[in-house]
Amino acid sequence: MSRQEQKLKTRQNIINAAFSLLDENRSLSAISLREVSRAAGIAPTSFYRHFKDIDELGLTLVDEAGLALRQLMRQARRRIETGGGVIDTSVDTFMEFITANANVFRLLLREHTGTSAAYRMAVLREIQHFIEELTDYIIEQQSVDHQLASLQAEAMVRLVFSAGAEALEADIPLRKEIGNRVKSQLRFVQLGASSYKT
Repeated sequence: MSRQEQKLKTRQNIINAAFSLLDENRSLSAISLREVSRAAGIAPTSFYRHFKDIDELGLTLVDEAGLALRQLMRQARRRIETGGGVIDTSVDTFMEFITANANVFRLLLREHTGTSAAYRMAVLREIQHFIEELTDYIIEQQSVDHQLASLQAEAMVRLVFSAGAEALEADIPLRKEIGNRVKSQLRFVQLGASSYKT
């Protein structure tokens, strides 16, 4: 392994370690550089070769979480192309993501309303990317103007995020119930958007 590859691997280990330390009781502001370093198996001084400080790591985690969600959306689209319904497939994929990556989603939820302005802005930026990708998809599928597609996309993303927050700590039957409920709500939005006249 080259030196550059080793550096990238260590950086990713730090990111993974930080995500592993987040849970229902601990936010970004509650974890220390020393804890992250210990979990990543490096000396605290080595941390600074990869990140300026814990805040820079926090912003990187938000970026990584946003990227994971955008990749999720693309994965859902591929599943839809193989014959799945848009809303059912998207919600099922999202719930699978939350089950497998609880701390990633928990980070976005918590920092969206957290005390750090930098984190809040970073999360809002990631949510906006998500809305923009869905807007483009709606325009492509429904041939509606950008403003209407954007309003529909924003309503849908907010509903899904809210359902995700509720599903995060739910058991499997309740998570299924939440998923079914948000599917119905998304259909209401879609139906309302299709009959909306500006």
